[in-house]
Amino acid sequence: MYARRRHVYFAMMGTCVALFVLAWGVVRIWSVPAAVGMCVVAMVIPPLAAMVANRRGPEDRWWDDPSGDPKSDEWWDELDGRKRPR
Repeated sequence: MYARRRHVYFAMMGTCVALFVLAWGVVRIWSVPAAVGMCVVAMVIPPLAAMVANRRGPEDRWWDDPSGDPKSDEWWDELDGRKRPR
């Protein structure tokens, strides 16, 4: 899932850069308001891309990272169904 999030992040940021370049390199010749609108859309993309890139999936183990205590970690793994009880 990490690779998918990374690909989506780079696609979103590439879209952001493309919107800026097209807005002020091409579109402004015909319509300045459209170029400004494209920049406003491009301005919203980076925060959304950061949220997508940092989102945790259900398979990510963030709520019970290993604590260093083997008994505690074994207990949490058993509760999560990651290991079979003996």
